[in-house]
Amino acid sequence: MTLKNIQKSSSELIALASIRDDASRLPSPLLPVSILEAWNSLSPDMRAALVASELSSSSLQTAKISSSSSLTSSDSNRSDTSSDVKNEKEGVILEEDPDNGVKTYLRPLERAPHNVFEMTKITSRETTEIKKTASSTVMTKTTVMTSTKGWRNVFTLPISYDVNMIARGTLLDPSNSQLLDSTGVHPEGYNRRFAVIDEAINHIYGKKILDYFEAYGIQLTAVILPGGESDKRPAAVDKLLDAMCDYKLRRREPFLAIGGGVVLDIAGMAACMYRRGVPFVRVPTTLLAIVDASVGVKNGVDYCCARTDETYKNRVGSFYAPSSCLLDTSFIATQDRRNISNGFGEILKLALVRSTDLFELLETHGANLVEDRFAPSKSVPEGVGQRVIDLSIQIMLEELGPNLWEYTLERCVDYGHTFSKLLEMVPGVDIMHGEAVNIDGFFCCLLSYLRGFISMETVERVFRCMQSLSLPTTSSHLTSTLAWQSCIDAVEHRNGAQRIPLITDIGDSVCVSDITPEEIDRALNLLKEFDHRKSGE
Repeated sequence: MTLKNIQKSSSELIALASIRDDASRLPSPLLPVSILEAWNSLSPDMRAALVASELSSSSLQTAKISSSSSLTSSDSNRSDTSSDVKNEKEGVILEEDPDNGVKTYLRPLERAPHNVFEMTKITSRETTEIKKTASSTVMTKTTVMTSTKGWRNVFTLPISYDVNMIARGTLLDPSNSQLLDSTGVHPEGYNRRFAVIDEAINHIYGKKILDYFEAYGIQLTAVILPGGESDKRPAAVDKLLDAMCDYKLRRREPFLAIGGGVVLDIAGMAACMYRRGVPFVRVPTTLLAIVDASVGVKNGVDYCCARTDETYKNRVGSFYAPSSCLLDTSFIATQDRRNISNGFGEILKLALVRSTDLFELLETHGANLVEDRFAPSKSVPEGVGQRVIDLSIQIMLEELGPNLWEYTLERCVDYGHTFSKLLEMVPGVDIMHGEAVNIDGFFCCLLSYLRGFISMETVERVFRCMQSLSLPTTSSHLTSTLAWQSCIDAVEHRNGAQRIPLITDIGDSVCVSDITPEEIDRALNLLKEFDHRKSGE
């Protein structure tokens, strides 16, 4: 019912009439005594809110003002919002959520008009009661409206960080100031810096890192942490926090994290927690960290639960961006063959879900890149190794960038991360992260084949590529029980649905949520027909 040309003195009566079905049949604005009594029984705030709701219905329009866009920007990526935001001429913003029967009125406050809003929220709940007698059926609809007041605070966190590709082999050369520059601008005479360094990297490059800073007259305080998967625990974060407290790291003072993915994850957790957030710089030193851990905003550690006596992979973590990332691919040359193949597990994952170009590069040159450790050689054309790394980083950033906080849970970059989590957590298992991802990825190829998404020719092509990269394609621990438990865990982690990525072609994928135990068993039986390379278990 629309109100037009009514006098202000009668607006309350007409507003009440507009929310009652029977009132639409009244011949005049005069209402029965029972309705008037019901109206008068409402609180003044409730009456005012109902009147405001009715009077605004004819003048609301799609919000185009800056305060409205500021209000909604932080929610723009959320997949669970169905509210409609409108703006009144007086500057009051109406946010409607018809699915839940909620109208929210937001009035910007003068001193912070883009961030703080006085809020009135009206919730309408309708119930229907049906009573049957021998002679009739009576249906009664009851609408209950509640009003609450408060404030809304809106702040969009600015996220911006550079992923810098450094000229190969120059990061620790004192003639290149990029490493020092990344630690920020400090007052003259402030001649100290803080770093956390991977134990393996310290063994190879420790003296060179110290010499670099000494060349600038800087004293480096470094805490050394082991970078194995078993060391990725809260205790490691505590050790780093202790060192920060002892050093008395300033609130705006960036510190360096130099090492593989485990050390970078630990450093990100500590940075997020220390003084409620300090800047840190990632310097990845493994192929896996360069293309994966270094470029996103996720940090985490594995957690051993005292109640269940189980260890959960990355169960405790944060979304916290580095201030910058410095990538020097010369570090890869210090890795052994298995570790380089391990890094290719994540690179191949990206190729399978997003890029035929990257997959073809791996098919053609992957084996030689593993053998040469990305160093310049005659066996690989110049620029190919760098192209593989550049493509991998770019694809990862393209997927992560619009969805940093993972409001959207259907993520193609989760390919290979459904069954691999439990595989890595098997007690005593000798399996690396990229290897587990690849075993998961090949198993998912078989699920795709059984669903008719891809041909056996495609499965065999993927298998050959994995073999050429010296990646394992199965594990004795990948059982029916573990695989189905992985699906159950996926439902928990991905908020009520499996959301398992499967490829529909090389370079394309879809998420499914209806995999069954029978399907898993069929895929496991098919897995036995291949001549596999296994992990180092």
